[in-house]
Amino acid sequence: MIRIIVTLSLLACFPALTHAADIMGAGSSAASPLYKKWAEAYKEKTSMTLDYQPVGSSAGLKQIKARTVDFGASDVAQTAAELKKENLIQFPSAISGVVPVINLPGVRAGDLKLSGEVLSRIFERKITRWNDPDIVSLNQGLALPGKDIEVIVRSDGSGTTYNFTNYLSKLSAEWQKTYGNNFTIQWHKELKQVKGSSGIVAEVKKTPYSISYVDYNYVVQDKLDFAKLKNKDGKFIMPSAESFAAALNASDWKKSGNFEETLTDKAGPKSWPIAMGTFVILQKSAVNLDKTSATLKFFTWSFINGDHLVGAVDFVRLPDAIQARVFKEMTTVTDSAGKPLNWTVQ
Repeated sequence: MIRIIVTLSLLACFPALTHAADIMGAGSSAASPLYKKWAEAYKEKTSMTLDYQPVGSSAGLKQIKARTVDFGASDVAQTAAELKKENLIQFPSAISGVVPVINLPGVRAGDLKLSGEVLSRIFERKITRWNDPDIVSLNQGLALPGKDIEVIVRSDGSGTTYNFTNYLSKLSAEWQKTYGNNFTIQWHKELKQVKGSSGIVAEVKKTPYSISYVDYNYVVQDKLDFAKLKNKDGKFIMPSAESFAAALNASDWKKSGNFEETLTDKAGPKSWPIAMGTFVILQKSAVNLDKTSATLKFFTWSFINGDHLVGAVDFVRLPDAIQARVFKEMTTVTDSAGKPLNWTVQ
């Protein structure tokens, strides 16, 4: 109901553009399947095309700040101070999660149990073998091989890395002190570094006894094996739309609209420990009015008509109350003179 009311108000306030303009976006590799799925459906309705480059969250932020794309995409929210400094707006588009993925012969998806503390020590190279006592103690009855753990990580600036290390920093003071939380990390020299989510998928698949981290949609689409994670309530949880939504519901997103809050390590028996939002970033003062209006129209149409497509690529749609805040944020985009843009859906 909230979305219908907001949509009708937008349709009443803004006249439609007379033509569609192609748009360009860049950033999050995690969000790429979602934006491309939305773009395919939108093109059938409007003939507008989207050129989206999954170059990683860090690069996407740089490109929107440099005004070389019509929107940037990041799996990490910018702070209010950063948005004000760069004259940007942001809004979430969907919810997902980061998942520890494994290639462990003889162990099926979801059989292995890990905690944040153990996971941090694996990526620090303090735990180096699969039959380490700390792993065995979490997995009574599971046959674990006495093989070296091959750890694979992202080399490029990644929102997935940011959320993964944000979680590890909350669970391990030693991790926070040594490695911290960022888009890029000075990884231990023995870790294998690859670029992009697709690079992680390919490397894990071909490397027996390996572990890495990747966004949930890649886990499902590429049929990767994964570990359960112990959450804040002490429950071992499977990654799923339900567990990501549980983490969102335990946050202040709905109550305060504070999208800067990360969704990692949230309370609740069903919450996935490394849930995350993915975000769209726009210039608040449009340079190319047609391109910016077309971008706003694209995302408005996608929120109104594309809910079923969100689940199709293994993301979680935003609740109605949050979508209402998103629509309101979109209306703050202006031309260089401060006048609201004329845009609406088709």
